[in-house]
Amino acid sequence: MSYASVRYIVDDVDDAVAFYGDRLGFDVASRPGPGFAVLRHGALRLLLSEPRGPGGTARATDGQRPEPGGWNRLQLEVDDLEARVAQLRDHGVRFRGRPVHGRGGDQVLVEDPSGNPVELFQPAR
Repeated sequence: MSYASVRYIVDDVDDAVAFYGDRLGFDVASRPGPGFAVLRHGALRLLLSEPRGPGGTARATDGQRPEPGGWNRLQLEVDDLEARVAQLRDHGVRFRGRPVHGRGGDQVLVEDPSGNPVELFQPAR
């Protein structure tokens, strides 16, 4: 099976692994070393890296340092957005606003423990 991969910079890999696993249904594929984890959700691989060390978290040549946050995001399709929102609120998950209802479906942004956004999307029926 081939995978699409996304890397998120997180403040604490252990917190992020717990969030993505417990709240969003990701499985841990590997934990090859401190500060790094590979998670899976269907054909998506999510690489979680703390902003230190070599490789994908090293400073850019212009001196910029990787950091969490921003507006680029993963999108996870859900069957019942309202129920997912209620479940996540009960667990204290942070949201960026309320659900938005559009022509293509409904969506809401949740934040992982480092502030990285994840869009939950329920397609229009």
